[in-house]
Amino acid sequence: MDKNTIIGFVLIAALLIGFSWYTQPSEEDIAKQRMQDSITALAKKKAEESRNAEAQASNQNAQNNVNADTTAVFYKSLSGKAQNIILKNSKLELTLSTKGGTVEKAVIKDFKDNKGNKDLTLFDSKDQSLKFMLEGKETNIITSDLYFTPSNITDSTVTMTAVGSNGRSLVMNYKLGKNYLLHFSLKANGMSGLFSPNYNKLDIEWTDHCRQQEKGFTFENRYASLTYHFTDGGTDYISETSEKVDEKIEDAIDWVAFKNQFFSAVMIAKDDLGTNSLMTSIPQEKGSGYLKQYGAKAKTSFDPTGNNSTELEFYYGPNDFRLLQKIEKESTFNKDLELHRLVYLGWPLFRIINRWFTLYVFDWLTGLNINMGIVLILITLLLKVITYPLVKKSYMSSAKMRVLKPKLEEATKQYNKPEDQMQKQQAMMALYAKYGVSPLSGCLPMLIQMPIWIAMFNFVPNAIQLRGESFLWISDLSTYDPIIEWHNNIWLIGDHLSLTCILFCVANVLYSIMTIRQQKDQMVGAQAEQMKMMQWMTYLMPVMFFFMFNDYSSGLNFYYFVSLFFSAAIMWTLRKTTNDEKLLSILEARYQENKNNPKKMSGLAARLEAMQKQAEELKRQREAQDKMRK
Repeated sequence: MDKNTIIGFVLIAALLIGFSWYTQPSEEDIAKQRMQDSITALAKKKAEESRNAEAQASNQNAQNNVNADTTAVFYKSLSGKAQNIILKNSKLELTLSTKGGTVEKAVIKDFKDNKGNKDLTLFDSKDQSLKFMLEGKETNIITSDLYFTPSNITDSTVTMTAVGSNGRSLVMNYKLGKNYLLHFSLKANGMSGLFSPNYNKLDIEWTDHCRQQEKGFTFENRYASLTYHFTDGGTDYISETSEKVDEKIEDAIDWVAFKNQFFSAVMIAKDDLGTNSLMTSIPQEKGSGYLKQYGAKAKTSFDPTGNNSTELEFYYGPNDFRLLQKIEKESTFNKDLELHRLVYLGWPLFRIINRWFTLYVFDWLTGLNINMGIVLILITLLLKVITYPLVKKSYMSSAKMRVLKPKLEEATKQYNKPEDQMQKQQAMMALYAKYGVSPLSGCLPMLIQMPIWIAMFNFVPNAIQLRGESFLWISDLSTYDPIIEWHNNIWLIGDHLSLTCILFCVANVLYSIMTIRQQKDQMVGAQAEQMKMMQWMTYLMPVMFFFMFNDYSSGLNFYYFVSLFFSAAIMWTLRKTTNDEKLLSILEARYQENKNNPKKMSGLAARLEAMQKQAEELKRQREAQDKMRK
């Protein structure tokens, strides 16, 4: 990259920033726009209220018509008074309503919400609805229209019965386990004559307004997704960043999850959820208190004769990798559900690192009951110890090129013309080979560390153990740590400044300065000049990181800050403990050894030599052709 290219990038960036500033609206324009937005919002609200009123009136008319039909199968259950039934254990409290017979509120105990309440409400009746629909020969049966009679009530069990005519009934049985798993069965009694002979599926319609549970809307929204698991194995999800999505799933699925960053509501089917399920995800606006609006329409098995029950299981709980593995073992369906895939650990390579290394180290350290900030520091130290041999190898390769720099400049000073660069590279590689130095040996070890950085990028934001944990000035390691906040969003920055993000970016600048100096010490001729221009691009990266990571969790930024600190300390220590004179004497001894016992050139040096010979041959042929023309 030459000087003109760098100047071009800078001018383009300046043009974009200047254009954005110039085209930003004035205070008067903003006030007018706010007024217009308020008018539009009010009109939209009134239109929505009107539609809802019409829908309610239509539903009420339909309900009145059904209620008036005394011959309806479930006429006796179409009216009544809603009653709440509570199932609870030490982990979970569920509120079931006799109107519809389903769970209308789930409270996860001992997890604070973003308002500081002791227990976290995953959803209530305003947020979530679930109904089962049966298509009869003469009429449809929708469970949300029915009033169920409760019986066999304990803290962990309840039976809900909708009574029909002629001894017919729908019976729902609930049983809450010791953790977060709720078992459900639906059985029909005396209803086989109401359906066509081949009827064996019931329709499920499940909707949910996914609540914002964490402080940072933007960051939490990145990890909120409607996720599902295929019966044949593997999971998929609707993109977290897409606008409204209606996605038809052609293959059969075992479960569907309405997931936010740290908690999920999951519906699991014993006999799968059929094919051609329809999944919906609609992003919600910041400040609404919600992340997404989820919807799932699916089918599962149903036996009108009543010989077999429709069985489902519901998980309402935290996205904890080890807990989800345990919950899967508690399931009575004996399926490979892969519920732990609700905790996203990255693409395959990074997932392997997190699944088989990071998780075990994290489990071991958290088992010591130490502060989570200390855990992140210890993980960083352990990774630095493991990668230290590679880092040292990389540094020593750079040090060897640094002490050989005077000899390289002397050996290549006659190749200063642009057309001589191939010869210059060949001469440098030949000299490196004589001294037993491989320039590429310093690159590969550093590249090996990159997957670890990316793996931690995926692991830390999904570690629920960091949620609500404080360290030093950080009140919650799972979200940003603002040193200042304001009400209005600023372009590229948002509504706050995160201290750990600033520390990470400053550390990145200082570390970049150290690495650039190290690289400049080993550059020869024009390479050193090019390095001066490239360093400005290196300094711009931390600025870009600031805009990217200001919304990210303080735990992740703190990990990167500590990692850079230790990297800089290791580099400084290696520099101070490396004796250049001694290193040069070792290289000189190797040079004499190779001179007395010359070896055939191989690798990159051999390829450069072959390219040089080919270029010289082409040059000779062109000169010969020019002479013939003359």
